[in-house]
Amino acid sequence: MSSQHASAPYYFVPGPSKWPVLAGVSLLVTMVGASAWVNGIGWAPAVNVIGILALIVVLYKWFGDAIAESEGGLYSSRIDVSYRWSMSWFIFSEVMFFAAFFGALFYARAITMPWLADFDHKVLWPDFAAQWGNTPAGTVDPFVKMGPFWVPTINTALLLTSGVTLTISHHAIRAGQRGKTALFLFATILLGAIFMGFQVYEYMHAYSELNLKLTSGIYGSTFYMLTGFHGFHVTMGAVMLAVVLYRVLKGHFTAEQHFAFEGAAWYWHFVDVVWLGLYVVVYWL
Repeated sequence: MSSQHASAPYYFVPGPSKWPVLAGVSLLVTMVGASAWVNGIGWAPAVNVIGILALIVVLYKWFGDAIAESEGGLYSSRIDVSYRWSMSWFIFSEVMFFAAFFGALFYARAITMPWLADFDHKVLWPDFAAQWGNTPAGTVDPFVKMGPFWVPTINTALLLTSGVTLTISHHAIRAGQRGKTALFLFATILLGAIFMGFQVYEYMHAYSELNLKLTSGIYGSTFYMLTGFHGFHVTMGAVMLAVVLYRVLKGHFTAEQHFAFEGAAWYWHFVDVVWLGLYVVVYWL
């Protein structure tokens, strides 16, 4: 949201829109393609890609309508409050999403591992020790655990630095310094892109040199689920910030009204916090 006009309605109610239905259809096509893909059906990859591309187009048009409404002065302060509550609940849902995966990791490490190594199971796996990363002999291919040096540590520094540059950019837009806002926002996006580059390198190293795969027992599945979904969220956060940067360069937002910037910043800081938890729990403990 960029500007608030005295002529804005008490509460803006948009007219009927085709975008929610088209978004649902796009998601359905995407999931049908993905489900068929994992079952080895030949046409599945093409259908999955079509669904994803259709969803991108729908979201582009949908958000474009919202931006046009905002720039047209249709949004009052009550719409601003609605957006803030909506973004807050969305981030809360993301917190619960990652809490489920952290909970699975805790259950596997603190409950399942000691249980598999207790006296009753010594008959099945006499040499198994309750140490995270160990697997009963013969169940999965041998692999090497992922340590914190050096890629994860570098990535931690990158994300922490990106949080600083984003905060500087936020203060700049509140001060009406559009050039400084754009510069530090671009730096934030660049740091996020470098983070993803390092994560791709880390995955290639894990697969080719450590033999660590998604099928490497509970260690491999939790490692890739947590770090992979986090990487996806970094990518989505960078896309959000790139859209905000484009709008800044187009002259949108004011020092007082810039919730699109703030909402994307909230999301990015949430991603930073999740990574700190991952860095400690996944790589160090």
